[in-house]
Amino acid sequence: MAAPVEVAVCTDSAGQLWNCAVWELHSGTSLHTYRGGQTGPRSLALLNGEHLLAGQLGKNYICAWELQRKDQLQQKIVCPGLVTCLTAAPNGLYVLAGIAESIYLWEVSTGNLLAILNRHYQDLSCLAFTDDSSHFLSGGKDCLALVWSLHSVLQVEQSKVPDPRHVWSQHTLPITDLHCGFGGPLARAATASLDQTVKLWEISSGELLLSVLFDMAIMSVTMDLAEYHLFCGGTDGSVFQVDLFSWPGQREKTFRTEQENGKLFKGHRNQVTCLSVSADGSLLLSGSHDETVRLWDIQSKQCLRTVSHKGPVTNAFIVLAPASMFNPDCKPALPLPKFSKNLLGTESSEGSGTEAVMLRLGVHRQVGKQKPRTPIGACDLPGHRIIVLELMGPSGHLVTEAPRGE
Repeated sequence: MAAPVEVAVCTDSAGQLWNCAVWELHSGTSLHTYRGGQTGPRSLALLNGEHLLAGQLGKNYICAWELQRKDQLQQKIVCPGLVTCLTAAPNGLYVLAGIAESIYLWEVSTGNLLAILNRHYQDLSCLAFTDDSSHFLSGGKDCLALVWSLHSVLQVEQSKVPDPRHVWSQHTLPITDLHCGFGGPLARAATASLDQTVKLWEISSGELLLSVLFDMAIMSVTMDLAEYHLFCGGTDGSVFQVDLFSWPGQREKTFRTEQENGKLFKGHRNQVTCLSVSADGSLLLSGSHDETVRLWDIQSKQCLRTVSHKGPVTNAFIVLAPASMFNPDCKPALPLPKFSKNLLGTESSEGSGTEAVMLRLGVHRQVGKQKPRTPIGACDLPGHRIIVLELMGPSGHLVTEAPRGE
């Protein structure tokens, strides 16, 4: 499989045969299964093309598999509480988890817990990064969707509470799903809610671009890569297609089912919880509480394939398969570290005889006192000596401070 292969990655709440299944999108051939536990809704993520992370349904831990190892569970990441949603940064440097009403941000290379964000008032339901990993979005049962600048979150002092870049409060019932398009901070994002609306936003300005009203609650939302269409999954099993290229410019629109017969995907018998579009925009993947995953031809609205599960589908998305998935000899560049349950600086400072300086090196750099490593350089400051230690991984160098003369 030298050429890029699109695969469907799916989980259900039963987990009888496996936790997660991977199958080739066009042929339906089963490629991999990963065993151990049951993955919760919006709690499945690929990390750096090397690991599969899955927040466990009703549990306080995340399962992690090496992609090429198939049925062998590699690691459990214990969290401070029940994991309600999970995502990983596209650049592979950070992992986000929703734990009750808080957002936990970890650095992958060290396992350090960098931030705990408490700006939601009820449980988190969904998290998503922008494609350039510069921002992330959070949605919760408190009807709020928040946009966060990763740079701002990392640079703020621990004594201060980071502020979101935007607070979107126009939904009147809990947010069920969100989707972020391409373009980094210039991208558009869509939010779905039990209030029967899907709203389209501009991340850079925070402006509401479009609000679409349906005749039922919406449980899932996605867009194609070209952002020509919004796809919205309803509680009755219908999937609605909203055309954005013919959008006349008004900010409010009502989707009238009787007038939009050519814009409906019908086949599911229960609420549609997951939606994803293929890279070429021709295929739509949907997962439902009716215990099936369906693959649709977008143009004809015909169902091409139905894959049965043993329980309600909690995650289903299309992704270009990483090369490591098909190479049993491929190993991760770095093993996953032990993820900390305490904020960086609070755990390492306990019982320490000397104080340490923590320096933040740029947007994707976060460092702190760690186990001794070989010095690769040093410089003197009045009363102190700064020692630069080598740190493997993408997060740069580890910088610690020792009193002069040590």
